[in-house]
Amino acid sequence: MEFTKGHGTGNDFVILPDPDGTLDLTPGLVAALCDRRRGLGGDGVLRVVRAAKHPEGVALAGEAEWFMDYWNSDGSFAEMCGNGARVFVRYLLDRSLAAAAAAAAASSSSGGTLPIATRAGLVRARVEGADVAVEMRRPRLYDTATATLGGLTLPGAAVDVGNPHLVCALPAALELTALDLTRAPEVDAGMFPAGVNVEFTTPGEPVTGADAHVLMRVYERGSAETLSCGTGACAVGAVALRDAGLDTGTVAVDVPGGRLTVTVTADSCWLSGPAVLVATGTLTPSALTP
Repeated sequence: MEFTKGHGTGNDFVILPDPDGTLDLTPGLVAALCDRRRGLGGDGVLRVVRAAKHPEGVALAGEAEWFMDYWNSDGSFAEMCGNGARVFVRYLLDRSLAAAAAAAAASSSSGGTLPIATRAGLVRARVEGADVAVEMRRPRLYDTATATLGGLTLPGAAVDVGNPHLVCALPAALELTALDLTRAPEVDAGMFPAGVNVEFTTPGEPVTGADAHVLMRVYERGSAETLSCGTGACAVGAVALRDAGLDTGTVAVDVPGGRLTVTVTADSCWLSGPAVLVATGTLTPSALTP
């Protein structure tokens, strides 16, 4: 089995080329691939498959050639992954798998975009020098809820970015680095029946060119704490703009793995940051079984 390893601000993925959808990818195999001691290690798996060859992508095959089949590290599905989409696009560009669209996406003068099919719908991408930006749906703040971590209960904003998020601001006296995210925060299962990604935030110092600056850590459903979460950054950015009294704008979001830039427009959200491919090779699936 061929693979490539890549990451976006430390949010790392095992990328599996499967253009015709013939790979027998199972939850067990995904979990084994993402095992950091017995496998390759990763926060998730990105299967690269033609939209027309995947049952969940075929409806978008007329708009996008490629479907991002994303799996969490525990073998569960996720609707969307912002950093994963950026790494997915980097892979397509690097392997020349979408030549015509890639040329348009890489042209700073054309303003072209590269369409990608996902479980959350169509995502468009563009290249910004060393960075890759993806355009996703505008985050929707729709309710409030709480997250409990140890003996600490925090109020938060529920945000839909194609997948569910709960953004919780920390009290001024509590350091972000002091949080113990080795266990999943407790949330209202009735409100989040499929689970939720929980982001914890503190304000950062002003950043030139940004309307707000936020520091963030995240516990991702199906993956535990990760160094970065793209859709989580979009959710955090939308909450930061709301709190600043703005409907649109740009937010610098610092995660343990680096910096992401979130730009919320009237009808969408752009997520920009580095996307890096670090290794490629072959593996023996049978050797992954404990």
